[in-house]
Amino acid sequence: MSAATKPHPLLLSYLQQLAAHPLRTKAVTVATLCFLQEILGSNIARVPVKKPSPGAPLLFQLLARAHVDLRAVKMALYGFLVSAPISHYLVGMLQKAFAGKTGTGAKVAQIVANNLLVAPVQTSAYLASMAIISGAKSVEDVLKTIRAGFFSVIRITWITSPLAITFAQRFVPVELWVPFFNAVQFVLGTYFNARVKQIRMAATAREAQKEKENGNKEE
Repeated sequence: MSAATKPHPLLLSYLQQLAAHPLRTKAVTVATLCFLQEILGSNIARVPVKKPSPGAPLLFQLLARAHVDLRAVKMALYGFLVSAPISHYLVGMLQKAFAGKTGTGAKVAQIVANNLLVAPVQTSAYLASMAIISGAKSVEDVLKTIRAGFFSVIRITWITSPLAITFAQRFVPVELWVPFFNAVQFVLGTYFNARVKQIRMAATAREAQKEKENGNKEE
């Protein structure tokens, strides 16, 4: 990286921490992004605020209005304990396998290996974690969530991941790959988080409307 393209001091400090303490730095980063992703998704989707008790301190009321809740904390724990370690080791092994290989065939092979080996593990871990966060009570509940959502999520990954990797291979220095992919995942994750919440609220509203109509008919 030339002097003319020297990164911002904060980014440089982050890269230094990433080099010195890769797993810890990635875990803190992903935890923070998952926490913000959940909060932003709730605000973008305009999820109704769960109001605390009237006598709750002002700080709790402000946090509730911003959708800073237990689910956001659980998402941060998912990022720290599950997502970051899995990505660190799997992507790290993939990068080692293709280190120094710059040919077109190697680049294509890296994308294929990521889609067929890394993405399925990440997707399964994500869906299992979301099931637990959402209140799954048994292993069967977790497996049902994985089976129901696996192909929907993996299809999106198979579309977005090759585009992001191809872009990174051509335009992003290797030392900036971690922050680049974190940024891509954060944007996509926030969007899908908001969309899922909007879909759930629409479904809940339809069910409430049907119950209301059925109640009126019975009367």
